[in-house]
Amino acid sequence: MSIEYKLAENIPTRDTVLAVGTFDGVHQGHQSLFKLLKEEAESRNLLPNVVTFRNHPREILTPGMNLNYISSLEDRIKLIRGQQIDLITVLDFTRQLSCIKARDFCRLLVRDLRMKGLVVGPDFALGHNREGDIKTLEGIGQEMGFSIKVIEPKLHGEQPIRSRLLRKIISEGGVETASKMLGRPFKLCGVVCKGAGRGASLGFPTANLAIESQLLVPGDGVYATWITVNGQKYKSATSIGTRPTFDSGQRSIESYIMDFECDIYDTTVSLEFIARIRDELYFEHHEDLIRQMRDDVEQATVILEGNVGCSNVGS
Repeated sequence: MSIEYKLAENIPTRDTVLAVGTFDGVHQGHQSLFKLLKEEAESRNLLPNVVTFRNHPREILTPGMNLNYISSLEDRIKLIRGQQIDLITVLDFTRQLSCIKARDFCRLLVRDLRMKGLVVGPDFALGHNREGDIKTLEGIGQEMGFSIKVIEPKLHGEQPIRSRLLRKIISEGGVETASKMLGRPFKLCGVVCKGAGRGASLGFPTANLAIESQLLVPGDGVYATWITVNGQKYKSATSIGTRPTFDSGQRSIESYIMDFECDIYDTTVSLEFIARIRDELYFEHHEDLIRQMRDDVEQATVILEGNVGCSNVGS
């Protein structure tokens, strides 16, 4: 489907202010941008509209690149709607779109999405080879009748909060830092599938999660997590890794759910990662592993009981 046809499907009822981007994770930087978007729209009696891409531009511009996403498209849309923005236009970032000149892309946004304003971050650019930087867009806006508003970057410490930085932090296991940058715990959804049953044999039956291959998984280790099953939250301890004690070699996500005994195979569940407890370890004897698992559950319990009431922040 061409971009012209896709945009024509989403013609708004009145003039708009736009934000354009992938917005993976909908982190605090994105949230600040959406806040300015809403303020600008309200002050000018316009509609706030977010244009987001189903796939990241780098997957098209860098052939062979496999990007792991902080959030699925479905979750991204829910999170954007959670910022009180109802008008969302989803585009596929294609080779054709990547070749559109900045002026031509702006003309489409003005014609089909009735753009009267564009809210952007300080390093924003659009169009072929990112030719449409802020200075260029300001000139195009004067010609086509739309304004440019630039927001200051949201910082974590001295670093601007960006999706690329978040991916690195999460992949290294830094879920507590990620939660601060996201404004909520990092969440992962998956379907409970059959495992090898080793957890049950050790006295700690686990739910094994199968997730979409494109989703980002935290670094190997053991985490204190909240798991949501059929709308109900439970404390859990989650292990991510290759289970070196059993020489499995295959990476897995396994959650021990506290005070829970139901059969939940083929059920979709979500995990909120609150804190990293330890690295993945090799144990020569199963007895040592069992003792460590008891310690992990105790630590997770303490962490999660201190987190009660905080796990819904920003969700």
